[in-house]
Amino acid sequence: MNDMQRAPIAPRPAPSPFGQEAPAASAPLSAWYALFAFCVAAILSYTDRQILSLLVDPLRMAMRLSDTQVSLLQGVAFALIYAAAGLPLGRMADILPRRHVLVGGVLLWSVATICCGFAHSFAELFAARSVVGIGEAALAPAATAMIADYFSARQRGTATSLFLMGQVVGGGLAIALGGAILSLAGSRAFAALPLIGGLPAWRVTLMILGCPGIVVACLLMAIQEPPRRAPADAAKVAAKVAAGEAARLLMARRRRLVPLYGAMAMLSVGDFSLQNWFPTLLARQFGMTPGQIGADLGTAAIAGAMIGTVSAGLLSDRRAARGGAVSRLPIAIVAAGLAAPGAAILFAPAAGWAIGLFMLWIVMSNAAGAIGITAVQELAPDAARGVALALISVFNMSVGLSFGTTATAMLADHVYLGPSGLAASITTVALPAALMGMGLFRLAARACTVADGRIVSDASPASASPARCS
Repeated sequence: MNDMQRAPIAPRPAPSPFGQEAPAASAPLSAWYALFAFCVAAILSYTDRQILSLLVDPLRMAMRLSDTQVSLLQGVAFALIYAAAGLPLGRMADILPRRHVLVGGVLLWSVATICCGFAHSFAELFAARSVVGIGEAALAPAATAMIADYFSARQRGTATSLFLMGQVVGGGLAIALGGAILSLAGSRAFAALPLIGGLPAWRVTLMILGCPGIVVACLLMAIQEPPRRAPADAAKVAAKVAAGEAARLLMARRRRLVPLYGAMAMLSVGDFSLQNWFPTLLARQFGMTPGQIGADLGTAAIAGAMIGTVSAGLLSDRRAARGGAVSRLPIAIVAAGLAAPGAAILFAPAAGWAIGLFMLWIVMSNAAGAIGITAVQELAPDAARGVALALISVFNMSVGLSFGTTATAMLADHVYLGPSGLAASITTVALPAALMGMGLFRLAARACTVADGRIVSDASPASASPARCS
């Protein structure tokens, strides 16, 4: 069945002349199904991305790697190719059917995750992780651009937060499910399975986690491509806009967008420092087993993600309904500031305290990030929205994943030696990152000086609005 034969999605009302969309009916059921499919894809994405954080010590022993080499597999191998592929894939989301971009990305990263399980050297594992990065770079720009078209402004923050909740739930699920699979594989529960039965537990874990991608691709094939939010056919408009012109449109908004990108990248530095090294810290410093880490830390990560993203979406939508889109940003400032105490892992006297601090970081970082992404959705021009959203991932990966993961490992290898070295490294990296994120969110809020408290939509006639964003 082609798209023309599918039930149509109700077109969105035209934007008001003041940069806010006119009141709209609740999103149709097809929009909520698409959001569900995006959440499932996000869960799988982060599960496949974060699983190496639970396999650090098995990988080190099997391939004789240092912590710094493992950090390169977690960070640079994934982040550099993710960043390089992000902008072209964001551009594809502007000019091609976004559903096809999503399906191709899911299948690619799932096959690459399985290939990680077959790798026999650092170079082979590095290459496979790089391909995982290419596939996953397709998800965020295409999905968030479609969410902006599916949902009106009064529901967009909540919908975006639910999608982001899927991403961070995936990080927790990587720990919880990965720990369970690793424990089962270690007890030879999969010994009777063909091909993988006789393999080491860490290889079995990677191969099993790569398989659900086929199911997720089928879910995504069933979604409907929504009408673009622009008043004209935005895909055709975007296709006619040269890459240089799209860059010019984004540069015109740089004083608002750049601080937002920077704030989210700083929080990502702390995110990846904690997410990639905290399981190893619990094993080394507090003697927890993979099964215990999976149950306790996985639960904390999932609960924290749900609390942070959902509450941020609901609260910011409520504030935006009263004070316009720019009124979302003060919530992000407060959340980034409250994330800072969560980085103080060094001072935790026991594993329970450390997990509690980890959960505080997850709640607050995800709340701030959800609001930042929603603000970019509303600030980006229609003809370059996919690129604008892809830039979030580019900065988060190139700065957050590369620096947060590798700097933590290098500090643990060369500066903070001893039992608490990893905890000191995480605190040294994440605490300043949270404070810088708070400052950059504040800078972004100041850049939007608006007479009526609203961020101006790209589709709004400039002459009709009294608002001005510097």
